[in-house]
Amino acid sequence: MSLSQLLRSGNLLQFLKYGVVGVINTLLTLGVIVVCKDFLGVNMWLSNAAGYVAGFINSFLWNKLWVFQSHNNVVMEAVKFIGGFLLCYLLQFGATYFFNHLLSGSEWGIYGFVISGYGLATLLGMMVYTLANYFYNRIVTFS
Repeated sequence: MSLSQLLRSGNLLQFLKYGVVGVINTLLTLGVIVVCKDFLGVNMWLSNAAGYVAGFINSFLWNKLWVFQSHNNVVMEAVKFIGGFLLCYLLQFGATYFFNHLLSGSEWGIYGFVISGYGLATLLGMMVYTLANYFYNRIVTFS
């Protein structure tokens, strides 16, 4: 769907709401990853999974009730949402793994904040997840 179609179809508000939920999910997911990995000492891959599970629950509830205001069968939507989550999580995991391998041992300083290769790989993986998940939910889960 192009931007002009989005504007003409009257779905701009829905798209903006999806973006708000996406920002909240990104902060929640990243927060859980950081807390698990850096403060609790959990393995980075288990921390990553924990972050996405927290984001999954948050995302389903907000997307069903607020973004898409769906009144369809919650069980069927949950099954579709789980399928989309798994597919998009695998895409994210693959992207994070790839970028982590590519950027391993690297660090960048941005305004006094240091980000590791794994940190940047995680952010890139999150972008892959967000885009793939939006299109899946728009086309499959809440259509």
